[in-house]
Amino acid sequence: MAETRNVSFELEAGAQGLRLRALHRPEWEPLCIDWLSADVRRRILAGRKQLLPRALGLHKKADVLIADATAGLGRDGFTLAALGARVILVERHPFVIELLRDALARASTCDEKWAIAACARVEIVQADAREWLRHCPHALDGVHLDPMYPEDGKTALPQKGMQMLRELTDGDDDSAELLRAAMASGAARVAVKRPTKAPWLDERQPNADVVGTQARYDIYLNRR
Repeated sequence: MAETRNVSFELEAGAQGLRLRALHRPEWEPLCIDWLSADVRRRILAGRKQLLPRALGLHKKADVLIADATAGLGRDGFTLAALGARVILVERHPFVIELLRDALARASTCDEKWAIAACARVEIVQADAREWLRHCPHALDGVHLDPMYPEDGKTALPQKGMQMLRELTDGDDDSAELLRAAMASGAARVAVKRPTKAPWLDERQPNADVVGTQARYDIYLNRR
């Protein structure tokens, strides 16, 4: 059990897999990560021309090594793996790590060959992404950053799962430092997800961007 800041969480076994329960929010359903859900399948079927794969260069070359330094629920990372990338999910909170490992284990035992192949391309690392990136043992092709947006009372509430993660981690408001660490990793490119009209992260101008209706990816390139 984790109890901080007047919030309380615990992990429990459920029929569909490991679940995270917010004890201080009894009205919330427990969170279980499912990488084979209809939502994740839609993302994968959308292919390599959607915003995220384009931002990380998968529309040009699929066999790349990507670090998802804001792993969250792992859906973006698993989508990238299903589209051909090798993906390292980096997460520091032990409860989230356990949920991710459970999601990977369940997805890898399904009878769908594409899912099994995607799981084989996913690695989960428990670490502070800032330190891991600064001492990265891999030659990364890309780093994916999807920091939690600060609550300003104006934007719509995130999905319940992300609300739960926000309360569990207290928002992890270190995104500017995370971008600096990602650039220091030597990765060929860093893709940062932002609200469409949000300022650049850390006031750093990107080399390019990929813009959608509700979000954009700012792309930072490193010379090798």
